[in-house]
Amino acid sequence: MLRIDPIIVQARRLRLRRLVPQAVSRRVRRLLAVVRRQWRRSLQFRVVGITLLLSAALVLAFSYTVASLISNSVLQNKIDQSKTMVDLGAEYATRELTGFTQADDPSLPPALRNVVTQLYGSTNNQQAQVIMLRRSGGLSAVWPPRKSAQVMNEPQVSAIRPLVVGARPGTYKQIATLDIGDGLQKYLVMGTPVAVGTEPIELYYVIPLKTEDELVRFTGAVVTGTGIALVALLALIAAMMTRLVVTPVRVAARTAQRLSAGLLDQRMVVRGEDDLARLAAAFNQMAANLQRQIVRLEEMSRLQRRFTSDVSHELRTPLTTVRMAADLLFASRDEFDPAAARSAELLQAELDRFESLLTDLLEISRFDAGFAALDAEPTDLVAVVRRVTDQLAALAERCKVELKAVVPDTEIIAEVDPRRVERVLRNLVGNAVEHGEGRPVIVTLAADASAAAVTVRDHGVGLKPGEEKLVFNRFWRADPSRARQTGGTGLGLSISLEDARLHGGWLEAWGAPGKGAQFRLTLPTRSGDRLVSSPLRLVPDDARADETALIGEAP
Repeated sequence: MLRIDPIIVQARRLRLRRLVPQAVSRRVRRLLAVVRRQWRRSLQFRVVGITLLLSAALVLAFSYTVASLISNSVLQNKIDQSKTMVDLGAEYATRELTGFTQADDPSLPPALRNVVTQLYGSTNNQQAQVIMLRRSGGLSAVWPPRKSAQVMNEPQVSAIRPLVVGARPGTYKQIATLDIGDGLQKYLVMGTPVAVGTEPIELYYVIPLKTEDELVRFTGAVVTGTGIALVALLALIAAMMTRLVVTPVRVAARTAQRLSAGLLDQRMVVRGEDDLARLAAAFNQMAANLQRQIVRLEEMSRLQRRFTSDVSHELRTPLTTVRMAADLLFASRDEFDPAAARSAELLQAELDRFESLLTDLLEISRFDAGFAALDAEPTDLVAVVRRVTDQLAALAERCKVELKAVVPDTEIIAEVDPRRVERVLRNLVGNAVEHGEGRPVIVTLAADASAAAVTVRDHGVGLKPGEEKLVFNRFWRADPSRARQTGGTGLGLSISLEDARLHGGWLEAWGAPGKGAQFRLTLPTRSGDRLVSSPLRLVPDDARADETALIGEAP
């Protein structure tokens, strides 16, 4: 027969005892979390909760006051009736025992029993008890003719005896919980001294308060039940009234969400002429105005995009003709006089810039129309970075800027559109060389398991606070008066940002006045993946070191 070790059983019991409170605690925490979440999110829940708490406190105070008043009134009425009965009983006992002058008179006990019997018969309460005690000689009591199991014993009588002993003449009361054969009940004990010769005799009435106690409990139960029903009714009324106000607000919130999602034809239903109806009408009017304005702006934007696209396409034909004539003049410039030769060179340069601007406008129009497509293929980004730096080496030499590429020794393969990535890097490196102020420009490439990043760092004039977002706006320039070497169109960074977004990547900028700027291009290594981090920091290490030094020097 298998026998379980008692130590193992005890350990399991102790573990179960620990796990049960933990499980209860987790459930309580989850319940509290749900309540807190509802309290934050639901206006109706807050209103009903506050109404429930306040009404519960008010009903509790009212119920306690009413129950106390009823209880005190019932008890005081019983005390007044019993006091009158005790006074009459004391007068009757004094009158019947007036002839006894000696405490040891042998006829005194029968007389006491007779007096108690008469008094007991006049109580009109079969549950009451009448007791007469002689102050000397221990317990000398005359009990009513009842069952022995339902009369007070000597310890119980001794417990109530100090009520009268040593007190001034008069009637005294005491409420006690006693067990006189019927279990613990509340009794009203009334006592008064009765002078008989030289020895006072104590007269007691022990009156049960069962009926009054049941009445008080019934009243308390009725008041409690009524209070609970009233609190529930108030909570229901608060929920219904709050719902009348919260429902239109919720409808307005849902309608606003649909409007923000682009469903501009959504409206609220207007019922009646009250404040909520006026709110719904005003909301609908606002939505209609917004719809008109948005439609108008969309139409203007569509016309603008169409105008840009049409003009760009229409300019292609005359530009081709002008280009052919300009190429002919540029090829024959040696036969012209110096002024005409210089004009041919300027015409060629401006035509190059105009053609570049036209190409950028066509590219922007494709992005705006949503026709831009990504031709992703596995590409070695190390080769792309080196190709871009080699192409811009001549520009860096003219600007007297040292152009340096920091790339890994191994290949970094990513699924990208090489033409677009190369165009982004040309824009970033070209701008860095233009704004490098003759200081080095560093291009850094790094990758991790999910992303590849390229940073272009220059040490030129930098960017003012807030300009790191403006640099990607179309035709925006940090310094309009600044001379340019490459004659940019002002659309390069805008197109670069769209190219990065088309890859599902990031194009970000950092800059500080006098500390230069750094642009970071982050692309997923697998097409369609979502970026969560970048292998390279946006803020350069040297700039972070300077900030740390300044913080350390601060008082």
